[in-house]
Amino acid sequence: METITPRKLTLSDIADVRAYEREREQFRTHVIELKRRRRVHLGTIITFLFENRDTIRFQIQEMARVEKLTTDEDIQVELDIYNPMIPESGQVCATMFLELTTDDQMREWLPKLADIENRVLLVMSDGTQVRAIVDEQHEQGLTRENVTAAVHYLRFEFSPEQVEAFASGGVQLRIDHPAYLEAVELSEATQAELLNDLR
Repeated sequence: METITPRKLTLSDIADVRAYEREREQFRTHVIELKRRRRVHLGTIITFLFENRDTIRFQIQEMARVEKLTTDEDIQVELDIYNPMIPESGQVCATMFLELTTDDQMREWLPKLADIENRVLLVMSDGTQVRAIVDEQHEQGLTRENVTAAVHYLRFEFSPEQVEAFASGGVQLRIDHPAYLEAVELSEATQAELLNDLR
């Protein structure tokens, strides 16, 4: 019988600091390659990283390492924050980054792009659209009426029919915000990664 790995992370998935140091170099190399296939640039200032179990485990392990989190309670807090970003079957999850590096850019773009987190969609070749849902847990801390945040956590929920439309290829990631109308076709490598998440 094939055992299916649960998608969400538990305390037992997070190595303690010494154990993580032993695997870190190899795991880091794996995640860098994974992120290369799962990162999508859209327009001039927005990047999406489509998350999965390994990208989120890496995030938690690195935070635990830097912040010296050693207790189960501390690690559980991180698990509670980041586990919603691991896609379940029929889902794709992404972190959207507004790549703004100066105060001037932030003052210009964050008010201009208010509500952009609600204007992200995946469009299949047959015209089927799946609009992103802002992660409820992070929404309260990030969403403002007249200004947006530099980071957003998004989830796309697919019906079985929409998954099949995605599988047939030619998928676009699109933003239909009036101040940032952009679209990009996903690479075959990215589509393959996301189809794996969906199935």
